[in-house]
Amino acid sequence: MTDSHHPTLPSLPGTDWPRMEPGWVWLCGAGPGDPGLLTLHALNALQQADVVIYDALVQDCILDWAPQARHIYAGKRGGKPSAKQRDISLQLVDLARDGLRVLRLKGGDPFVFGRGGEEAQTLVQHGVPIRIIPGISAGIGGLAYAGIPVTHRDVNQSVTFVTGHDQSGHTPSSLNWQAIAQGSQVIVIYMGMKHAGQISAALLDAGRPVDEPCAVVSSATTPDQRVLETTLGRLASDIESSGFEPPAILCIGRSVLMRQVLDWQGMLAGAAPRDLDPLGRGLPAETACGG
Repeated sequence: MTDSHHPTLPSLPGTDWPRMEPGWVWLCGAGPGDPGLLTLHALNALQQADVVIYDALVQDCILDWAPQARHIYAGKRGGKPSAKQRDISLQLVDLARDGLRVLRLKGGDPFVFGRGGEEAQTLVQHGVPIRIIPGISAGIGGLAYAGIPVTHRDVNQSVTFVTGHDQSGHTPSSLNWQAIAQGSQVIVIYMGMKHAGQISAALLDAGRPVDEPCAVVSSATTPDQRVLETTLGRLASDIESSGFEPPAILCIGRSVLMRQVLDWQGMLAGAAPRDLDPLGRGLPAETACGG
């Protein structure tokens, strides 16, 4: 039997996997939490790295797959003391210049509200070679674990991803909430719990219905995952009374109703679907138009 301090490392299938060279930095997405959602390229990187600089949302068991590497925490969580972004970026440069194989491991996808673009640009400007390894973003994978499809033909042909706060920690002033409200069938908001009241008020003022279905998925894809189903009008008050804590994904739109039939984790635990036709189509799902 293997204990948590000496894990059995998964083996990669035989193929020509990329080799991490000394002096390189690989920026890699670790997915939304469940270690099973890592890509094989991420696993390959973990097994080669000399040093792993990881974010707050990276699970400890993922780091166990890099026992040969030094692990450096560089998490940034709202309202808590954390490293400055400039210092993190320059630390990556220094480690690479020391001839180390550097893995920058970020929750979700490094290019989806993860500052991966900033870090990669800094590295290139300093002459450090890079590789980008995408990851499953929480706005897609986290909602899927809650049984909420971000696109569904009976609901939406578009989805809008927005961040709930900007560099200052406030609701982004550059966002045109009126345009988002009027043009976005489904809205997925990252890091939006703190400002849920401001966001919901802006969307309601722009004409979104007060009874529009909403969901909050906290600690998505982890054993601590919790899901709150509510409406746009009650979003802020229900979050406050729920005791939910970040990290969380907010989803606004009728696709949230699909959780009533697609809550696969609930079904694994023995619960029956609440409604086999939550959108009220009145027809079997296989009769959806478009072939």
